[in-house]
Amino acid sequence: MRSLALLGGVALAATLLFTAVAVSAPPSEKPPPADPVSAAAALGPGQPSADSLRARLKRLPGDYRGWAQLGSSYVEQARRTGDPSYYAKADGALATAARLAPEDDTVLTGRAALAAARHDFATAVRLAERAVAANPYGAGAYGVLADARTQLGDLKSAASAIDRMMALRPGLPAFARASYAAELRGDVTEARRYLRYALRDARTPDDLAYCRFYLGELALRSGALSTATSWYAKALRASPAFTPALAGQARALALSGRLPESLTHYQTVIDRLPLPRYLIEYGEVRLKAGLTPDWTLLRAQRHLSASAGVRDDLVWAEFEADHGDPALAVRHARAEYARTPNPIAADTLAWALHRSGRSREALPYARKATATGWRNALFHHHRALIERALNLPTRSAALATRYNPHFDPTLPSLSRPS
Repeated sequence: MRSLALLGGVALAATLLFTAVAVSAPPSEKPPPADPVSAAAALGPGQPSADSLRARLKRLPGDYRGWAQLGSSYVEQARRTGDPSYYAKADGALATAARLAPEDDTVLTGRAALAAARHDFATAVRLAERAVAANPYGAGAYGVLADARTQLGDLKSAASAIDRMMALRPGLPAFARASYAAELRGDVTEARRYLRYALRDARTPDDLAYCRFYLGELALRSGALSTATSWYAKALRASPAFTPALAGQARALALSGRLPESLTHYQTVIDRLPLPRYLIEYGEVRLKAGLTPDWTLLRAQRHLSASAGVRDDLVWAEFEADHGDPALAVRHARAEYARTPNPIAADTLAWALHRSGRSREALPYARKATATGWRNALFHHHRALIERALNLPTRSAALATRYNPHFDPTLPSLSRPS
């Protein structure tokens, strides 16, 4: 969720925890002092609930920032519940805000966050840039801008946006994004350091759970399963309802070979939050355990997301390449890569092409996926298989094992970024 998944999914996943729109300082004000602040302060103190906002807007229908906050609260509810119907509600509230104050930076930032949640990252960039132009001191707009540019594969510009966000308000949202940027460069030590800064800055149970969860994910992707399990448990102690941490425990159990326990955890996860990623992971663990997966709910989620205006060819390309029709996977992957040419989309397109018997076409994309320095075992495993199919020498298989000694190619979704 750091990059919308946080980059893979969910990961818008992920940073939607931090994209609630705060009331920014007016453009005429000086920027805030560069002292660390709490996550709550970074998002605006005392964010009101959707119910209180609706009551307020009945009395003050011209409150454009209230409408923007209501729209952002719906985006957050979509993230928390996995129910994409909240996006339509967010769209209505933000459209009202835009009619009242089309160039207000808070309104523009809220619209940008909604576009990013729907995976329309080009629109998110345009709206976030307008928000920055309206108020250069609004840290939230730089956060959405960083997320969207990351998804579009423009890592240099994303890093610049994160640096600006850090200078304006170096709190938990900025630290989380800086951590992800470091991980993409392959600097796991730096990524961990920024997450510890974020953890130090966390104040609410959800913020504590979020930081501990991603420290667990860093450990899991490095093969440190016991460390990862410890962080997931700490996340659940902070917030027992934090489903991503329970899913993390399920992943660690599966990679440790404890498949029945993993399946029990996954059943609880999908009962709470039947996101496509969790459904695919559950199906893969069932396959590993010699059981038959049922993809019915996954396909239903595909239709729900599409009806809510969410474009997510990435998930379906990955699913079809691993468990369905490779030719269909290529179509989805090409569509995703055309919109979001980032390392994850490059890897997905490479893998889909390879699975379709087109390894020579796949190789440039596999090389792009591994070019940033990201220590991603799955990407290097895919590249190794592509290079072997072409009778080329490869170091990628050894790198996959070095980066994650517990990587399991029969459970590919468990190794994809959160």
